[in-house]
Amino acid sequence: MQKEMKNMIHEKAYQKLANLSIDKVLENFSSSWDGLKAREVQRSKDKFGVNKITDDKKKSFIYTVIKSYVTPFTVVLMILATISFFTEYVYAEPSEKDLAGVLIMLVMVLLSGTMSLVQSVKSSNAVSKLQNMIQITATVTRENKEMEIPMDEVVCGDLVKLSAGDMIPADLRLIHAKDLFISQSAMTGESFPVEKKVKNTVHTNNNQTDFENLLFLGSNVVSGSGVGVAVRVGDNTLFGKIAQDVADDEKKTSFELGVNKTTWLLIRFMMVITPAVFLINGITKGNWSEALMFAIATAVGLTPEMLPMIVTTNLVKGSRDMAKEGTIMKNVNAIQNFGAMDILCTDKTGTLTQDKVILEYHYNTSCQEDRKVLQSAFLNSYFQTGLRNLIDKAIIEATSKELTIDEEDYFKIDEIPFDFNRRRMSVVVKDRRANQSSLITKGAVEEMLQACSYINQGGEIVPITSEIKKQVLKTVNDLNEDGLRVLAIADKKVNNQLDDYSVEDEKELVLQGYLAFLDPPKETAAQAIQALKNNGVSVKILTGDNELVTRSVCREVGLGSEKMINGSAIAKLTETELEKTVNEYNVFTKVTPDQKTKIVKALKKNEQTVGFMGDGINDAGAMKVSDVGISVDTAVDIAKESADVILLQKDLMVLEQGILSGRRVFSNTMKYIKMTASSNFGNVFSVIPASIFLPFLPVAPIQSLFLNLIYDTSCMSVPWDNVDAEYVEKPKKWEAKSIGSFMRWFGPTSSVFDIVTYLFMYFIICPAILGGSFFSLTADKQLLFIAIFHAGWFIESLWSQMLVLHVLRTPKIPFLQSRASGILTLVTSIGILVGTVLPFTKLGASIGFAPLPGNYFFYLIPTIIAYLLLVTVIKKIYMRKYQELL
Repeated sequence: MQKEMKNMIHEKAYQKLANLSIDKVLENFSSSWDGLKAREVQRSKDKFGVNKITDDKKKSFIYTVIKSYVTPFTVVLMILATISFFTEYVYAEPSEKDLAGVLIMLVMVLLSGTMSLVQSVKSSNAVSKLQNMIQITATVTRENKEMEIPMDEVVCGDLVKLSAGDMIPADLRLIHAKDLFISQSAMTGESFPVEKKVKNTVHTNNNQTDFENLLFLGSNVVSGSGVGVAVRVGDNTLFGKIAQDVADDEKKTSFELGVNKTTWLLIRFMMVITPAVFLINGITKGNWSEALMFAIATAVGLTPEMLPMIVTTNLVKGSRDMAKEGTIMKNVNAIQNFGAMDILCTDKTGTLTQDKVILEYHYNTSCQEDRKVLQSAFLNSYFQTGLRNLIDKAIIEATSKELTIDEEDYFKIDEIPFDFNRRRMSVVVKDRRANQSSLITKGAVEEMLQACSYINQGGEIVPITSEIKKQVLKTVNDLNEDGLRVLAIADKKVNNQLDDYSVEDEKELVLQGYLAFLDPPKETAAQAIQALKNNGVSVKILTGDNELVTRSVCREVGLGSEKMINGSAIAKLTETELEKTVNEYNVFTKVTPDQKTKIVKALKKNEQTVGFMGDGINDAGAMKVSDVGISVDTAVDIAKESADVILLQKDLMVLEQGILSGRRVFSNTMKYIKMTASSNFGNVFSVIPASIFLPFLPVAPIQSLFLNLIYDTSCMSVPWDNVDAEYVEKPKKWEAKSIGSFMRWFGPTSSVFDIVTYLFMYFIICPAILGGSFFSLTADKQLLFIAIFHAGWFIESLWSQMLVLHVLRTPKIPFLQSRASGILTLVTSIGILVGTVLPFTKLGASIGFAPLPGNYFFYLIPTIIAYLLLVTVIKKIYMRKYQELL
């Protein structure tokens, strides 16, 4: 009830803002038509708050601490430590009280949690630092001066200037608008943009987003222009209210889902095996208390508690490596999707081309250079206030070199902004000297012909006939075949008395000529496309340009033989037909923003990992639905906001390096998961038969915990391991079933040698040292027999676990064809040394070990060599069956 009341108050507040006069709105926020005064900015922050959402994706430090220490694996360890505390200390006899096992488990929790916390903080700081490099800004007017400021510096009372591609930086009340269309899909789920006007005709409070003169944080400008006064910022915005009312339901990447699935798979496996180990040892040994502790130790051994830390460290290291290559990860969890990407959809302009548009020709309709055509184009580009693109800049630059135009001789009356349906834009300009107003329009040729009724042929204005239209299209096609992008320029005289124009006025225009632009292909484009293909990523071009221009560019970058399909043909396809078509074609021409989105969705339905690279407002929808959205730091705000990855250079070569980094991150994560899972699985195969046939536990619980501690500590170096160049040549996808097959193949392999060691220690080494079999010895010697047995198995198990890391980390021959990193080699060597020396120390004696004879190592070394050779053979067979190792 209280929540509903708050919502009603909120809705009525917006209704009041929508219906207030503009002057009253400005007065309420101590602003004016000139914007805020400098001294009012801080006052506005103090009174109305700052423009930051507290319940954003960034979590508090307390949340980070809890998330780091409380994972499914650490919870399991803490439960096991609690049980151990009661059984081994609280309810144990005074002489048998022992906290060693509890302490070891707590050390594991602290190691995993602390490392995860350190890496999470580093990740958060790194992302914040990198995102500052791609800051989203807003244009505001203060004291009658326009300035660009970071979006979170906008305050209530600021006058915010809007044009196509801009993010709405706060909740705004419109005070000026011209054909302003806003996408509110983030707020309402509606895909179609809505027109916003200064005058509100909606008087219901059913939905705040219905008010025609209110704009909301989280939406963006599709087309048109406007000015709004900020009336709500930060948590007080409608977006901020939604963020506080609903839980974070951010869609998880396939990487996160894969880790979660694997986590619960291993926990379920542990929950099945642990009771079995407990029952077997309780029944065969008769000591249920000892059996419980051994089952707990086995459970700990089956728990890859370092997994969260390994994953986090990998992601942090990967994001840093990628940043060095000019690739910034806005969402570090998207790194794996980046590496798994097998299709890259991208626009042609700026990616394959140099993104430096040059105006090559300004022809009249007779294909002769004409200064009047250039002058009209200049007035159109100079006075438009929408999203000024490279074409406008090229026109203005060419005019500055060829013509002398005094802008003061003209003033703009109105403009009709560009949109992706009309594919043209107009300005209405008055010539002060001639006292004549003209509507000047430029745009795509076919769409311009729809608005033109006449053509200027050698100074004579004649109606456009079907023959003339064919001639126009032939002229344009000839230019297109030379790789030139062509726009048409048209105009008409208009009434000096009118000051308000709309799309309906774009009719009966006179076609004056053509503007031919060249955007040369990048020298690296062909090389980059080939490099991506070599790395298993096929490139699909999705462009608004026509087929002739696109084919010319594609020919120069090595895509000349690709089949093409245009937007008109795509529009006729059913959803099922589109899913088939997108695999058959690699170049899509004259596609609309909505068609780009549909193409990406169709590719994803074909179970492909799709990346979309774009920098314009027309790319934002496709980027949002792709598996990984890629943009550049010079992109429009909505494109950068939609992206998971930001490139500091708009170059496919930079993108290739980022993809390879993503694959390296995935490789090192899978190394830990697969090798640890198979090792744990192998230990179960060793422990269960040994528990049945040996007259004592195959390893003491405290020893098992110690072994696990040394192994897991060594695995902390895995994120810094080298990755074979061959591994990163193909996209890598998370497949939980591959973990299961890896466990089944390599787990039992290690068990063979564990069991051989059991037999060797039980029937040869121990009887040789003590002078008889186990049952022929006195009680004291039986204890010594067990201590020697445990020490022998402990060292063999440790050596095999550490060294097999080097064998299974690569499909190649370890040490010879592929070497681990220096860090991994050093850490595993230290682990082997510590474990080997342990039985000969007082600490080893305190946990139940006895020193081994020197001849034990004559057995150990050949056994380990045989084990590694067998694993190498199994590895080759496994790879023949499954094609890859990790």
